Amino acid sequence: MNKVFALLALTLIGLVLFSFQSADFNQDDDLSIDSLRKVYSKPTEQWPKPTVDKGAVFQELGELPPSPVDIKNDSVKKVVELGKILFFDPRLSGSNQISCSSCHAPDLHWTDGRQVSVGHDHLNNIRNAPSLENVWFYKRLFWDGRANSLEEQASSPVAAHNEMHQDMKALPKKLSKIKGYQPYFVDAFGSKEINNKRIFESLATFQRSIVSRRTPFDRFLAKDKKALTDQQIMGLHLFRTKARCINCHNGPLFTDNEFHNDGLTYFGRKYEDLGLYNVTKKPEDVGKFKTPSLRNVMKTAPWFHNGLFPDMDGVMNMYNVGMPVQRVKPEQENDPLLPKNDKLLKGLMLSKAEKDAVVSFLDALSSPTVLIRVEKLPQ
Repeated sequence: MNKVFALLALTLIGLVLFSFQSADFNQDDDLSIDSLRKVYSKPTEQWPKPTVDKGAVFQELGELPPSPVDIKNDSVKKVVELGKILFFDPRLSGSNQISCSSCHAPDLHWTDGRQVSVGHDHLNNIRNAPSLENVWFYKRLFWDGRANSLEEQASSPVAAHNEMHQDMKALPKKLSKIKGYQPYFVDAFGSKEINNKRIFESLATFQRSIVSRRTPFDRFLAKDKKALTDQQIMGLHLFRTKARCINCHNGPLFTDNEFHNDGLTYFGRKYEDLGLYNVTKKPEDVGKFKTPSLRNVMKTAPWFHNGLFPDMDGVMNMYNVGMPVQRVKPEQENDPLLPKNDKLLKGLMLSKAEKDAVVSFLDALSSPTVLIRVEKLPQ
C-alpha cells in the first residue's frame, strides 16, 4: 500500500512539474499568440504597456539607427579609410604583431570570442572585449566608462602594457617612416604630418562608421509581420513585461546607456573588479558596468564584463534567480564599498518555455557579419 501511495505521490509531483514547465505563456495577461501578433503588428506606441520600474531610463524599442558618420562626404570618407587601415595595422603595437582587429574582428561581430582578451606577451586582460558595432551610440566607453569619447578610448589599448604595448611618443615617428602612409594623411588632413591626434581621430571616425545590419526584428518593425516566429513574438512580449529585460535593454540599440551592478564584482576575492567605482570613486558605483547592446548578442559570447558565461542558458538561469547576491563576511558588514545589486534585478521565475521564448527573440536581433578587410597595408 505504501508503494502505491508513493507512486501516486510521484505521479502528482511529475504532473505539477510538467504543468509548470509547459505553463501557458499567457498566464499573466491571457493573451493568445494570435492576439499578441495582432497587437505587436501595430505601431510601437500602441504596444502593451511595458514593465518598467521606477528609476529605469526607458525608451521604447525601435529600428536600427544609422551611423552619424556621413561616408558620402568625400573628406569624411577619406578619414574613415585611413582609420580602417590603422585599425588593421599591427605596426600600431610595440611588437608589430597586434592590431586593433586582434581583439575586435569583423567576422566575429567585432569581438574576439575569448573570455578575456590576450595582448602583448600573451598577457590576459581583465575584461571581455565588447563588440564595436554601433559603438558611436555610447556616451561613455569601456565597461567602466573611463573614456568619454572614441578618440580617448582609442589611445588606451594602444598604450596599455597588456594590450598593444606601444610607446605613444614613438608612435608618430614610427608611422612617419612608412612612406605609404603619407598620401593617406594628406588626403584625410591636408598634409603628410602624422601625430597622435590625427591617428586617434581617424581610428575613432572609422569606429563610428561600424554598424550592425538589419535584423528580423527590424524587418518586423518595418511592416514585414512574418519576420518573427510565434515563439519570437512571445519572447518579445515577455522581454517587455514579465522577463523585465526592457528595464535596462531598451531603445533601438537595446541598451539604456547606463551602468548597473549585476552582482559579479567578486568583492574581496581574487577576481575583484569594482567597475565604475574605479573611475568615479563613488561608493554607490561599486560593481557597476556598462549595459551592452543586445544586437547580435547571440553571436558575441561569452557574456558579461568578465566573459563568465559562454552559453545563454547560464545567463537566463542567473537572471531568473535575480543574479548572485554578495556574501557578507563579518569584517565586511560596515565596509562602505560593500557592493549592492541593482534594484532593477529581481527573480523572474520564468518557466523553461518562457526562457526559451526570450532566447528565441534574442535570436531575432541577429544579423549577418560585415566583412571588412584591408588587402594591403602601406609600405
